[in-house]
Amino acid sequence: MQHQRRLFLTFLLFTVFHYSRAQAPPQWQEVQPGIWKATAGKPEKISLLGAAGAKPNLTALVTLPKAPFPLAKTDISVRVIDGKTYLRFPLEEGEQLFGLGLNFQTVNQRGRIMELHVDHYGSKDNGRTHAPVPFYVSSKGYGVLVDAARYITVYAGTAVRTDAKHPPVLRDRNTDKKWEAQPYSDAVEMLVPAEGATLYVFAGPTPMNVVQRYNLMNGGGYLPPKWGLGFTQRVPTLYSQDDILKEVQSFEEHNFPLDFIGVEPGWHSMAYPCTFEWEKTRFPDPKGFLKKLADKGISANLWMNPYVSPVGTLYPKIKPFTGSHTVWNGIVPDFTLPQARQLFKEHFMSQHLNIGVGGYKIDEVDGYDNWIWPDVATFPSGTSAEQMRQTYGLMVQQMTGSWFREINKRTYGLVRASNAGASSFPYVIYNDYYSHKDFITALVNSSFIGVLWTPEVRASKTAEEWVRRMQSVCFSPMAMLNAWADGTKPWSFPEVEQAVSDVANLRMQLLPYLYSTFAQYRFEGKPPFRAMNLVEGFGFKSVTVAGTFDATANPYAMSIKKDIKDQYMMGDYLLVAPMFAGEKSREVYLPQGKWYDFYTGKEVGENQVITVTPALDKIPLFVKDGALIPMVPPHRQAPKAGETLPLTVRHYGTASGSFQLYDDDGTTFDFEKGSYSFTQLTVSKTADGKLKGDMAAPANGKPFGYSKEIKWEFMTP
Repeated sequence: MQHQRRLFLTFLLFTVFHYSRAQAPPQWQEVQPGIWKATAGKPEKISLLGAAGAKPNLTALVTLPKAPFPLAKTDISVRVIDGKTYLRFPLEEGEQLFGLGLNFQTVNQRGRIMELHVDHYGSKDNGRTHAPVPFYVSSKGYGVLVDAARYITVYAGTAVRTDAKHPPVLRDRNTDKKWEAQPYSDAVEMLVPAEGATLYVFAGPTPMNVVQRYNLMNGGGYLPPKWGLGFTQRVPTLYSQDDILKEVQSFEEHNFPLDFIGVEPGWHSMAYPCTFEWEKTRFPDPKGFLKKLADKGISANLWMNPYVSPVGTLYPKIKPFTGSHTVWNGIVPDFTLPQARQLFKEHFMSQHLNIGVGGYKIDEVDGYDNWIWPDVATFPSGTSAEQMRQTYGLMVQQMTGSWFREINKRTYGLVRASNAGASSFPYVIYNDYYSHKDFITALVNSSFIGVLWTPEVRASKTAEEWVRRMQSVCFSPMAMLNAWADGTKPWSFPEVEQAVSDVANLRMQLLPYLYSTFAQYRFEGKPPFRAMNLVEGFGFKSVTVAGTFDATANPYAMSIKKDIKDQYMMGDYLLVAPMFAGEKSREVYLPQGKWYDFYTGKEVGENQVITVTPALDKIPLFVKDGALIPMVPPHRQAPKAGETLPLTVRHYGTASGSFQLYDDDGTTFDFEKGSYSFTQLTVSKTADGKLKGDMAAPANGKPFGYSKEIKWEFMTP
């Protein structure tokens, strides 16, 4: 009996000790201005930020507003039980949550349950997506990041604890019409299937400041080469070098913009799996082919996935550094190992970069489960298959981007998977999903999580749909037509060729504005394409509409959440409201302050919802009062280093305004050594109340590719 008591007391003491240790609050340390870090349990060696490898931009971080720790530390709970980490962060009533991955259908994520899992998007916002970033931004002006390379389950204000500080109101479903199937929850809870994780809390005070801190902690946003912001055509898979040169010629004949060509899988001697070596029949002279493209001002972007074919020369060298399972019969390199990274670098440098390749389209690093490596796979480094799945896209981006940096050449490409820490990578996410409306929602959501997304065009059923999709891509991070499967051209619908040409040319005219906006991303952390929720004066809050009872389809009358998810900002001043096929009109929410029609300069409203009915050849664009929009004449290609273009600056509204016009050589990383210019453009009122434009003198010895004589256009009557 005494022995049993002793065992019971030992068990009790162990339980009490374990519980009290697990309940100890995390110790927060301010590691960058407005960014706090804490350790939960024992974080694993492999992490998301570790895979990304970015260094904070401290110079920019110190310029942001000072802010205290934004949460009550005692309300943050960390427990490690049975090798899993349980996290809880507080929520206030009315608080909205944004982020938690590249979502395609919802913006406010409060009230959702998600498993953040790298995967091809499968038509549901359930956490399985191309960039399942475990970072959320609150409408209260703070953010939370969980740095763990695991499938993290998130209960974003859905679970109600018995010890909740703010429990939901008890209601009787049978008699109370206010009864809800999902009661109010005052916490975000997460389950990390690991013995620990590293946690970060970001202060605001605004949601935009939170996003800036997150991006700047990860090195700041990427500044593409100027050609990367031009137009790109991805050609059919089996095109030869001669076919591609004819394609380039056809763009010249149609006087259509073209800066880079996407070369699809047929350039490999074998693809699915890949050799990364040129197919000699279709590409007998790769170096000469790339030289001919370069002479025409065109960069070449090569498709690839990183799974190595047994018939390639790389195969026997890298085989010892690969995983236990194949993808499409190709071995999977373990990129956590320096040997694998070095072998890839040597192969790619000799085969591609040293002969003039401009970038990559990195395919198939996301999913689906039935073709990517399974979770039972093993890797020689000891990295688990789950960790590899969560970080593979990050590692391939970091690795390939570093090669171009070594030769002082900026690149810009496409990738299928990413995660936390990716802000400074030269890649835009894409996928095979094809909902136009959902593409725009993804573009909105990308701004919360430090990634870029493009709503690419592939095909359309009607000329109307063709125009509307082309308009959207021309107001996105990458203006791309992906013709890999069916060979479509921008002029495939002749009846709307002019409308498509007009919007492509408008993008090219706006390059000074767009390039300066990407410079903001690099130097200030502001995403170039922004959710309206990040805009000062945006007063809309998600509206919850009561669901309709249906005994079969909706027996609990679940409510529906309404978000602003089909409009966004391009930079500080330009509001974009895409149109969709079959719609003749649409509503647009205007934030505080006066707003003006981009095309006419006429005032359209302020802090209100308006209805617009645009012509087919116009994508609705609105400009903030006092905005300056620098533009150049229509031109087929982005300006080259040393080229000087005439500059027109449009001013909208009646308020004074300013704009920081950015420039550099457009191709190298010399801007990081100070070889760039910010030139201030201003509009002010004279003594008699008239508006006058002025440009500060460009800095001596710094790149400035515009004429010093500016044409000023005051658009508002």
